[in-house]
Amino acid sequence: MTETQLDDQGRTEPPLAADEAATLTGFLDFQRGTLEWRTRGLSEEDLRRSLEGHPSGMTLGGLLKHLAYVEDYWFSEVVGGREDVQPWAGVDWEADNDWEWHSAAEDTAADLRALWEASVERSRAVVADRLGDLGATSPAWGGRADVSLRWVLTHMIEEYARHNGHADLLREVIDGQTGE
Repeated sequence: MTETQLDDQGRTEPPLAADEAATLTGFLDFQRGTLEWRTRGLSEEDLRRSLEGHPSGMTLGGLLKHLAYVEDYWFSEVVGGREDVQPWAGVDWEADNDWEWHSAAEDTAADLRALWEASVERSRAVVADRLGDLGATSPAWGGRADVSLRWVLTHMIEEYARHNGHADLLREVIDGQTGE
């Protein structure tokens, strides 16, 4: 067993030589650690700040809430087969399909972090239960297709990596801190 290595920002380094499951979960945890780092120590005002003059209105608080939702959707609902949990269960997605992005401005920094952390922990529990068979599939997109746990893990690495690029830009605007 290899010892866990942390980088200068406190993120767990992915293993350099491990099996497929450890490599995928290692890279996903590194990406999760990057989001935690980019949002660490910020106030509610900072988490609500968007790029001035940019039409998307994307915020770091919105990223936390969006990624909490994506964690719950892919791991708890799709892979785990569980029902929606709150706050997602009560959302009228047809009225606002970007609800998680828009509603984040109403949440405290502590609530956003707690929501994201709880979603990540639920996801880790689902993955731990199913990690022995990366090829096992689950119905997704309302039953239109089946996806493997391998696909979900890879998709989540991509999802975090893309949004961590956004987080780098937003954090630099807030306080000048840059990422790698």
